[in-house]
Amino acid sequence: MILETFPVGPLQCNCTILADEQTREAIVIDPGDEVTRIHGRLTSLGLQLKQILITHAHIDHVGGALRLKRLTGAPILLNENDLTLLNMMEMQAGWLGVATPETAAPDKSLVDGQRVGLLSYPAQVLHTPGHTQGSVCLHFAPLNLVIAGDTLFAGSIGRTDLPGGDAHQILESIHKRLLALPDETKVLPGHGPVTTIAAERKSNPFLQTRIR
Repeated sequence: MILETFPVGPLQCNCTILADEQTREAIVIDPGDEVTRIHGRLTSLGLQLKQILITHAHIDHVGGALRLKRLTGAPILLNENDLTLLNMMEMQAGWLGVATPETAAPDKSLVDGQRVGLLSYPAQVLHTPGHTQGSVCLHFAPLNLVIAGDTLFAGSIGRTDLPGGDAHQILESIHKRLLALPDETKVLPGHGPVTTIAAERKSNPFLQTRIR
């Protein structure tokens, strides 16, 4: 297995490459920026990109997806509930004072319960609205890993004050979908360091009060 995560772009979004060393097939999750770097790494490792998976349609996670698709031919998968945000890319770029990246509708929607990823390293899509309405997490059960986008961070949760955000909803998503995973599950968030479900259940200050 090849598993590499590195921050890209001005907001340091965690972009992940996961590949099968035998088949040389790969997926990329959240190529928000620095597409030349991402594509160069795929090329240097001799990998064939099969899917581009987007956890949600904020510019720092989706901004480079279309360019990467054009370089590799791999389809883009994004939950359809975030299409409104995808169509607001010029506004999102204005928030950051950066150039507006070109985007397009995804090739497929990421649907709750759907199996994506590689044959050797499959993931189940968990729809976890709250940060955005189309936010998803990707649970790689064989790897004891969940890629959480901006739903859950080490010691924090995703912001809910942007379009599509809902504070009650994100807590419900975390409690019902993520905290239901085994304690030993590693959590790779959209920004910042890796944590575990056990650590967040125990000490994340946003999760100490049960939702009703």
